[in-house]
Parts: sequence; structure tokens; C-alpha cells
Amino acid sequence: MRRYGKHTDEDDIRSRPNRKGNRPRTNIRPKHEDAAEGMVLTVDRGRLTCLVEDRIVMAMKARELGRKAAVVGDRVALVGDLSGKKDTLARIVRIETRASLLRRTADDDDPFERVVVANADQLAIVTALADPEPRPRLIDRCLVAAYDGGLEPLLVMTKSDLAPPDKLLELYGDLDIPYVVTSRDELENGDAAGRVRTLLDGRITAFVGHSGVGKTTLVNALVPEERRRTTGHVNAVTGRGRHTTTSALALPLDDAAGWVVDTPGVRSFGLAHIDPSRVIHAFPDLEPGTEGCPRACSHDEPDCALDAWVAEGHADPARLYSLRRLLATRERREGD
Repeated sequence: MRRYGKHTDEDDIRSRPNRKGNRPRTNIRPKHEDAAEGMVLTVDRGRLTCLVEDRIVMAMKARELGRKAAVVGDRVALVGDLSGKKDTLARIVRIETRASLLRRTADDDDPFERVVVANADQLAIVTALADPEPRPRLIDRCLVAAYDGGLEPLLVMTKSDLAPPDKLLELYGDLDIPYVVTSRDELENGDAAGRVRTLLDGRITAFVGHSGVGKTTLVNALVPEERRRTTGHVNAVTGRGRHTTTSALALPLDDAAGWVVDTPGVRSFGLAHIDPSRVIHAFPDLEPGTEGCPRACSHDEPDCALDAWVAEGHADPARLYSLRRLLATRERREGD
């Protein structure tokens, strides 16, 4: 066997040819300084619909991005054919830094987080006042995800023609969360859409809610020119609605005054990705009461100061119950 010393630049040294004929791999990535800026509007099986200036452009993720995925709301850099013509395809070569990120997991035992939307300013939590009945614990979970992801919450109560909003307003009144109450008749013939619209102007708002609450009906009223399929009927046995939105979609409000992101209805909102110590931040009515808690208090133990705080009338006992239910769920997941 012939061995070479440290000087390997002799003429007789042979190099192995590249049989595939492709270029050798390199860790150097192009900067794409001339790439165009765009916004991801929806994602469907690896194809991303983007808005580039005033054109709708279909794109795919560049291989150099690796496992990093772009989601609805992402600001991205694109190269290639940006004409928006039929059968053309651009490449997303860069995903810009995200200002906010709404995430969830399927449940509290699921280690895989799902990114719902990026760069949204606001999370509109849509809940029906009846048919189906309100689910305060789901609302609390959405609030946790909103505060953790850097979004401001907005509570939208629908179907007020079937039940009054008093109980929910009483439960969340101390949180100082903006809210709006609508009915189906108002959405079709009144000014409910206009009242909701005033809370959305100039912002990117993600709409989330479980099936059957009227979320897509509301979005259709806000963006009539981009009508989606009408809402499915609520199952009379389970009280659950049929899914009418299958993927997240960003829709522009009139006069470029903001964006609405319609998301699929959810059965549950897992928080496996959120540190339990941050859950208390979603309960600002309870947070001041933790000042008297012992160090590293779990807020679900005999010495927790929140019991006295609530007993003194500073917060609703139902809110403390909801907090502890979330924490208990998280603790069970971690103990598995």
C-alpha cells in the first residue's frame, strides 16, 4: 500500500471522480440578498401560498432551510419565479425572525408541538354562549397560549340570541380582556361584524375556537369576498360541530387595514410545550396573590398564599380551580 506524507500535492496523486456528477456539498449557504419579501397565507402539503407585493405566489421551502418549516403569518424571503403565473413555483430561502408564535399540542401528553400561526398581534378566542355550551377551561388554555406566545387576547362570544353572556362576563370580567358579543342575526343583518372589525383594524388576528361556535361564519362576515364553506351543523348528540376549516388561512380585511387568520376548529388545546411555572401569567387576577407564596410554590399545596387571596375576595374561586386543574394536568404529564 502506498502511503503519502504530509505533502500531498504531487502530480501522481489521483482523486476519486464524482460519479453522480453533482456539486460537492458545502456548509456555505447563499445569502440571497436580492430575495423578495413575502408573507405566508396558507400551507397545503408542502406548497405555500405567499403574498409578494400585490401578487399571489406559490412557493416551496428551499432544501437549505433543513427541518425548519414556514407557517401562516411568517415573513419570508423568496427567489425564483415571482410572477404569480399559473404553474410557476418560487423558493422560500429564509424565514425572518418571528415577533410572536401561537403554539399548541394535541393534548398534554403529546411531545410534538404544532405551530398555529406566526407574527399575530392578537388571539380572538371564539366561544358560543349555547349550542354548544361554553368551555371555560378551553378558554383558559387559549389564554395561557396567547400570553406565552406574545399575543393579546380578545374574547368573542357568539349566539347571544340563544343565551345571555352574563356568566362568562362575570367569570372573565376581572381579567380586563377586550370582548365583543354577537348573534347570528346581527352578523347577517346587523352591525356585529362592524363592532368586531373595530377591534381588528391594523392588526393580525388569529381566530381560534372549538367546532360549531360560529368562528368561520364570523370570518365570512368580516371578509365576505373570501367566503369559506358555510358552517356545519352541530351534532345534537355530542354537542360538537363538524370541521368546516381544514387549514389555517390568512385573509386581508378591506383597505389593507389588517389580517384575519381563520384556523381549524379544535377539540382540545394541549399545553405540553409550556413551562408550568409560566401558567400563572395567564391569570393576572391571581398573580398578585402569589407574592406570599413560599419559594418554588406549585400553587397547589397547603402553604400556597392563593387560598387566602381568594378567600379575601380578590378573585373568583372558579379561576383558582381552573388554574389548579391546568397545573395538575401538567404535573401528571411530567410524572409519566
